[in-house]
Amino acid sequence: MRMWLSCLLLWTLLGQNAAAQSRCTETPRGLLTPARVTCTHQTAWIDSGVVGQRRVTYQLPLGTPPAHGWPVVLVYQGSFFPLQNFDYRSNQPFGGYYEGKLIQTLLDHGYAVVAPAAPADLFWQTNVPGLSAAYELGTDYDFLSNVFDAIAAGQFGPLDPLRRYATGISSGGYNTSRMAVSFPGEFRALAIQSGSYATCSGPLCDVPAVLPSDHPPTLFLQGFVDTVVPWWTTNRYFNRLQDQGLETALYTEPLGGHEWFASSPARVLAWFDAHP
Repeated sequence: MRMWLSCLLLWTLLGQNAAAQSRCTETPRGLLTPARVTCTHQTAWIDSGVVGQRRVTYQLPLGTPPAHGWPVVLVYQGSFFPLQNFDYRSNQPFGGYYEGKLIQTLLDHGYAVVAPAAPADLFWQTNVPGLSAAYELGTDYDFLSNVFDAIAAGQFGPLDPLRRYATGISSGGYNTSRMAVSFPGEFRALAIQSGSYATCSGPLCDVPAVLPSDHPPTLFLQGFVDTVVPWWTTNRYFNRLQDQGLETALYTEPLGGHEWFASSPARVLAWFDAHP
């Protein structure tokens, strides 16, 4: 009896310790309720030029940061789905639950997560007609430049400004590509979910014949039956990188649509881990 009670106490303590090692909590699917993943978060407001400040939602891993600070992942929202509270349910569209699992996975494996808001929480300017060709005149450029400066200045905590990564879905995927085009040398690696080159928009997609020679290593995750961002647009970008001898990889979900996949968190983590 004593041995059983001792084992029960040890199991309880281990369970509590495991729970304490994560910023996130999970609730399994119930009979009438969806599964849920929720991560604690902090909020900052950063200037974006003529339209004032925008929200940045962020969180740091638990534990002691490395000597140079936590590596940091910029996570860019898709259209109309802001990342303002790191709270996700399995009945959300576009695989939103797995975006929450991605944030949980990154935090649990020692990456800080910084999620800047798109203008009015709508979509990024990277492929807006008119602004795509004059990106540096838009407020996204000012805003993200200020976010990067805030990272370097320690405004979000002890982060390593030399180990920045970026990922995002849809509009956020295009914006992830924009990091290679307009912010050279800022990122170690990129992961584009259901997106393509910075100035593309759905089937309207012209990938330049020559891409930046310092284009960061880029992982693409794309559904083969995506009707919003056709698979061939992602494949064209992937092929251009390959043709130039730049490091890249493409994962195709055979029946996947315009969405995060169940495998996305592990694949993104592995890609970033491979590029320290």
